[in-house]
Amino acid sequence: MTRIDAERLEEGNDLLIDFDKLDQVAQCGEAVVPVAVQDADTKEVLIVAYANEVALKYTLEHGVAAFWSTSRNRLWVKGETSGDTLQLVEVRVNCEQNSLLYLVRPLGQGACHTKCADGTARRSCYYRRIKDGKLELVE
Repeated sequence: MTRIDAERLEEGNDLLIDFDKLDQVAQCGEAVVPVAVQDADTKEVLIVAYANEVALKYTLEHGVAAFWSTSRNRLWVKGETSGDTLQLVEVRVNCEQNSLLYLVRPLGQGACHTKCADGTARRSCYYRRIKDGKLELVE
């Protein structure tokens, strides 16, 4: 994805849902499950990512949220480069044991890799809503 495409996708008002994402995840070559990440105190949903056994083991052993990056095909420790670490409170497993819920406490500015107008990290990746077929900021 080019920078222009990323800008349009992450900051634009056009509704561009990536309905091919799960096909891409399936082709990453790793067995993964979806992980919903929620602030343990506010219950706000911060991100949805994927974890394999390596990422789950790292998360449990180190007490910070870690995932499997399906685009880079490697372990992704949230906050490793940004400083926006997600401290683990607990991990929950759904009834069919095919998805996880990480309850966390954010230790940095936010959980999203995108930035607010003032340059700070967005608290959550869910910063826009659909209204009249377009996206609008909810911050």
